[in-house]
Amino acid sequence: MRFEGFGDGAVEFFEGLQADNSKAYWADNLALYREHVRGPMEALLAELEPEFAAGFGKGKVFRPHRDVRFSRDKSPYKTHCGAVVEQGRGGGAYYVEVSADGLLVAGGCFHTEPDQLARWRTAVDTEVHGERLRRLLDSLRGWEIAGETLKSRPRGYPADHPRLDLLRHRTLYAFRRWEPDDALHDRSCLQRVRRAWREVRELNQWCADHVGVSERRRR
Repeated sequence: MRFEGFGDGAVEFFEGLQADNSKAYWADNLALYREHVRGPMEALLAELEPEFAAGFGKGKVFRPHRDVRFSRDKSPYKTHCGAVVEQGRGGGAYYVEVSADGLLVAGGCFHTEPDQLARWRTAVDTEVHGERLRRLLDSLRGWEIAGETLKSRPRGYPADHPRLDLLRHRTLYAFRRWEPDDALHDRSCLQRVRRAWREVRELNQWCADHVGVSERRRR
């Protein structure tokens, strides 16, 4: 498959889904979703996998249905389509998403189990690895840094720790957004994602080396 951009109806589809997140809307627009959203996302991922999945992980396009078992929001469908290349949750990830807001690209550590969090803090506490992470984040100009953080410092670390801000993170990732534009609908979107993923390659490798996949999740 060759990626030629997301379909002209992709943004319109998600705008409609935001207004009417129902099974009826989904059924009426399923063909539009497959042609303008899902198919192009699968093609985009297929072209990026040879560079980013080799030696790192596997690619997948996320299912459109929301997990509503423990959520007050019972709307059945996600209002975006996302894809990822990763070895397992938390150990670094190349992420891309299309929605009514346009394109989002991200990389980093999006989830931690207790064993992963312990490894994260051990690495951040270490001068060599912790300062390496700091430099990687500082080099990501034009990116936003986000993640789940503790309100107070983690137990066992001093208040004057030089990397306390990083130690407070339970997850940490970088992301960039592009509003809907002509590039979203042509092949230049592929180059936009490829360049962005290359920029977060070292961050993802740091996560793979020092956080890795949870042993708990493998059992």
